[in-house]
Amino acid sequence: MAFPKKYAALSDQEVVLNIQKARETLGSSLTILGHHYQRDEVIQFADYRGDSLALSRRAAEAKEARYIVFCGVYFMAETAAILCTPEQTVIQPVAEALCPMAQMARAADVAEAWEALTSVWGDDLVPITYQNSIAEVKAFVGRHGGAVCTSSNAPKLFEWALAQKGHLLFMPDEHLGTNSALSLGIPEEEIGIWDPADPPDPKELAHCKVVVWKGFCYVHEGFSVQDVQRVRKRYPQAKLVVHPECPRQVVELADSWGSTAGIIKEVDAAPEKATVAIGTEWHLVHRLQEENPEKLIVPLSRRTCAAMGMTSMRDLLYVLDQILQGDPVNVVKVDSEVAHWARLALERMLQVS
Repeated sequence: MAFPKKYAALSDQEVVLNIQKARETLGSSLTILGHHYQRDEVIQFADYRGDSLALSRRAAEAKEARYIVFCGVYFMAETAAILCTPEQTVIQPVAEALCPMAQMARAADVAEAWEALTSVWGDDLVPITYQNSIAEVKAFVGRHGGAVCTSSNAPKLFEWALAQKGHLLFMPDEHLGTNSALSLGIPEEEIGIWDPADPPDPKELAHCKVVVWKGFCYVHEGFSVQDVQRVRKRYPQAKLVVHPECPRQVVELADSWGSTAGIIKEVDAAPEKATVAIGTEWHLVHRLQEENPEKLIVPLSRRTCAAMGMTSMRDLLYVLDQILQGDPVNVVKVDSEVAHWARLALERMLQVS
């Protein structure tokens, strides 16, 4: 739902002042969460900033907050709604802001893949889903003894799964799954790909230990070997850090790889006057440069997430005004049965981590 036209007529200064007034009025009953990939005009109002799961956990810890406004994409707000209490209301400023990768794995397609693979391996299979997935997929994983993972703990969750059963199905990001499996020493020939648009004969995957979903983040998949070569030539002393959603060839050429939180730690740990090249969404890279003027922080390539960029400060003001009027909009709700099983998958991850 787009904000009414009257908000477009406001000056930026008026929007800022009105958001500040709304926050003051709502006080501790409001918590605003901002993902690292949000625009600067939005992130300035965040009570907490972080990656998707860290923010969802922060929402669950904000017991005094009746309203959680999550500036991110839909699967993130869903996770917050799953972890929060029934008395809390989770709101997403732009309901249409969907993560394309999360939409690449539908529960029905996952069920089809599961049935096909169990026809080969029986019950010797564990499902793991990335946090960047819809609630129904998390619930499927929870029902079948699996867990959620993040980009930082994916290898650890892979180890946990393979300690229980002989095979692993991971969705929805092919690159994170492949990079995590390779980091554990699993041979490339034992990593198979499940393409939901053109499902393979499951017997062709019988020799595999890990099967990864053919999904991707278009931001991170767009980083290339040519980008690495160009940055290495221009900044020969730079340390290159990339996100594990990048293709395997890019990850192999980097000095290190990690989640958004891990990338931030790498920048924090870098000495003064160091140069750090980063392969992730541009808004985070730009913000790290602004916050670390004594270092040179450069993007591997300028790539932005259109879905994250959909949220503006006018969208934020609109949902805050609606809260003040007693008529919240863009409320995120998850079916209770789905929430139960999805929460179980999240809890298993937290226990392992």
